[in-house]
Amino acid sequence: MRIARFVVDDDPLFGVVEGTPGSEEVAVIQGDPFYGGVQLTGVRHALEDVRLLAPVIPRSKVVGVGRNYADHIQEMGSETPAAPLIFLKPNTSVIGPGDPIMLPSFSDQISYEAELAVVIGRICKDVPLERVDDVVFGYTCANDLTARDVQKTDDQWARAKGFDTSCPIGPWIETDLDPENLTIRGSLDGDLRQDGSTSDMIWGARELVAYVSQAFTLLPGDLILTGTPAGVGLITDGQRYDVDIEGIGRLSNPARR
Repeated sequence: MRIARFVVDDDPLFGVVEGTPGSEEVAVIQGDPFYGGVQLTGVRHALEDVRLLAPVIPRSKVVGVGRNYADHIQEMGSETPAAPLIFLKPNTSVIGPGDPIMLPSFSDQISYEAELAVVIGRICKDVPLERVDDVVFGYTCANDLTARDVQKTDDQWARAKGFDTSCPIGPWIETDLDPENLTIRGSLDGDLRQDGSTSDMIWGARELVAYVSQAFTLLPGDLILTGTPAGVGLITDGQRYDVDIEGIGRLSNPARR
């Protein structure tokens, strides 16, 4: 099931995206599916007639994971961490499909990173690996934008990874998906730059949920970004980056200075 968040007139709504490309519709959900489940109202809109938003604004946090693909570690000249390397991005970093990435004035080296994002569905803590699927609402595409120059000069990554608009997500949340072997690609202005698979993760998506939940109480709508494959590079004013993940779809965002 594909859960989208969108606007038709004014107020944001949730809906289920149904149909095949070119003839897709959004069936409106009553209320918030994170708390009330999926109850359809009977109202439907053509997908082309609505504006998609970020499928969720995290209630409390976005948890990022660094250096989780060996090929990306190699291209960056880094060392493989002994355990998942985690950091936080504020929820003000989140934007939706088509929204502009606003390149910050304090950096001249903003890099794209195509990633699979886990969307948490219920409050949880210390989740055992075998129970992870019980707390996951679904999965979506993400772009973990990073100010590389600031990342090198700051002792911590808050500014480099947490600036406003640094976390595009979307286009929707896929609730029925096995995250362990999905193709993940990223393209800059149509030119393929990243081409990997979630099977290449050092720590899989389920392992990361269990690990992160040992440190943080996770709330409905929280996001966990699972790392990026090799091929990262810089994005500049006027360029567009597309993230394509098998079983989910495409997230596309332009950059603006």
